[in-house]
Amino acid sequence: MSLYKQKLQSCGVAWPALSRPDLPFAPTKRVGDVLYVSGQIPEILNDIPYVGKVGAEIDTDTALHCARLCAANIIYWVEQALEGDLDRVVELAKLTVFINAAPGFSAFSQIGNGASEVMNTVFGARGEHARSALGMAGLPANVPVEVEAIFYVR
Repeated sequence: MSLYKQKLQSCGVAWPALSRPDLPFAPTKRVGDVLYVSGQIPEILNDIPYVGKVGAEIDTDTALHCARLCAANIIYWVEQALEGDLDRVVELAKLTVFINAAPGFSAFSQIGNGASEVMNTVFGARGEHARSALGMAGLPANVPVEVEAIFYVR
């Protein structure tokens, strides 16, 4: 098992096994040394086990776990884009965390920390990043959390 997979497992998240969705966009897009990762949802083996609004059907601990799953899925697609070599990640530049929030819920940063902590654990200093955490009226498939990322790679 690779060091990256071990670090991800230490965050309480298994290494993802995903397949490219049949959608009109790619999971990643590289432009020069910048790798954009499309918004990832808390999907496990092509199943979406968590749906609902944070602060209503989804509690904070579950939403944190969802953010970790999203981060794991980002790392999976980055590894795919870099032909299995995560050492080619120079640094994570930016995470954007979207939270499907019930009216009155405002702990967006707390939920975003789930994704940030995974990136910091897996990539160390290369995982330090800028971040936005935003509340949304809804997200695709009614998932509680979606996370997108921008990496600088070689």
